[in-house]
Amino acid sequence: MPETATALAPTSPLSDRLLAMTEPATIAMVKKARELMAKGIDVINLSFGEPDFQTPQYIKDAAKQALDDGYTFYTPVPGIPELRQVICEKFKRDNQLDFQPNQIVVSTGAKQALANAVLSLVNPGDEVIVFSPYWVSYEEMVKLAEGVTVTLRGTLANEYKVTAAQLEAAITPRTKLVMYSSPCNPTGAVFSREELGAIAEVLARYPQVYALADEIYEYINFVGEHASLAHFAEVADRVITVNGFSKGYAMTGWRLGYLAARPDIAAACEKMQSQITSGTCSITQRAGVAALRGGRASADEMVAAYRRRRDLVLGIVKDIPGFKTPTPSGAFYIFPEVSAYFGRTAPDGSTINNALDLAMFLLNDARVSAVSGDAFGAPECIRFSTAAADEKLVEAFGRIKASLAKL
Repeated sequence: MPETATALAPTSPLSDRLLAMTEPATIAMVKKARELMAKGIDVINLSFGEPDFQTPQYIKDAAKQALDDGYTFYTPVPGIPELRQVICEKFKRDNQLDFQPNQIVVSTGAKQALANAVLSLVNPGDEVIVFSPYWVSYEEMVKLAEGVTVTLRGTLANEYKVTAAQLEAAITPRTKLVMYSSPCNPTGAVFSREELGAIAEVLARYPQVYALADEIYEYINFVGEHASLAHFAEVADRVITVNGFSKGYAMTGWRLGYLAARPDIAAACEKMQSQITSGTCSITQRAGVAALRGGRASADEMVAAYRRRRDLVLGIVKDIPGFKTPTPSGAFYIFPEVSAYFGRTAPDGSTINNALDLAMFLLNDARVSAVSGDAFGAPECIRFSTAAADEKLVEAFGRIKASLAKL
C-alpha cells in the first residue's frame, strides 16, 4: 500500500501585497468605538477626521436637481467638463494657479487621487520621502506601488514641520517622490510660503523628484494665506496638487476629490483610474459644481467654529500634566506628545507601554476614542479630533483628565 503523501500546510490565498498592508488605524479605532456604542456604552468618538456639520443646503439642492434632471448615467473618467472647468476657476480664484481642464482628474475622494498619483509615478524600489507625522494611508499607498518609504520627522519645536535642509539631506539617486499635507493631518501644521519656497529651491536641484501636495484641509486654516508648492515656477511642472470637498464643504459621504498636474501626469492618473473605478458619481459631481460656484462662505462659517473649538480644547489640555501640545494652525485635530505616561501602571495593573496602550486605556476607562500616533509616524503622540460639538469636547477632555490622573 503506497504511503500517504504528507499534506502541505494550508497557506493564505491572499496576495503578499495585501498581507503587507495594514488597516488604517483611524478606521480600526472607529470600529472599536462603535462596538462599544452598539452595547449601549456612551463613547465620545474623537478618532475620526470628519466634520460634524451637515453639507450646506445649496449643495444638497443641486444634487436633488441633478436627480430630477435624470443625470444618472456614466460620466467621463476624469470628471464632467463642467466640474473640471470650475475646478480650474477655483485654482485661479483661491490659489492664483493656472490650470486647464485636461490637467484635472476628478476622483472618488482625495484618497483615490493620491493613490492614482502614487501608482502612476512610483516604480518598485523607488524611494518616496514622506514628511512625518503623516496621514495614515501615505505609507500604505507606497507599499502598494512597491516603493520604499523614507520618513522625515519634523520637530515639536517647529510644529512638526520638516525643513528644506532635512529634505535635501534625504534625497538620493533613488528618490522619485515627496509627499506631504498642509494643513497637516494629524498635526494641524501649515507650511508658510517662505517654507515652501525653500523646499522648492531644493527640489529644483533634483529634476527626477516629483512632489505630491495634499491640500484637502486648505480651507480649514487659522493663520491666513494658504500657500501651494505649485506656486513656484521652478518646480510647478513636477507638483501634483490634491484637494477635494470632504473637509471644506462637509461632504465626506459624497466621495469627491481631484488632482491637478501637468497634462501627461494627469493623463496617466486618468488611465489608472479608468481600470479601477472610472468616473465618480454623476450626482456628486453636479453637487461639486454647485459647491465651488458657491465660493467658500459656508466653509468660512465652519472654520470659525473649528477655531473656537481648537481654542476651547487647548484651554483644557494645558492643565493636563504630561501633554505637550503644539497649537494647530489648521485642520481640526490636536496632536499632543504623551510619552510622560509611558511606563505608568493602570488601575487594573497593566502597564502603559506606548501610545497605543494609552489610547486603549482612554477608550476603556474614559470612554473616549482617539488614535495612537504610531499610525502617523509619531509613536509618542495621540491624535484627537476636535470636530465635535463644544459640549462633547468639554465632556471628553474632562473624562480624559480624570482617567489620566489614575495612572
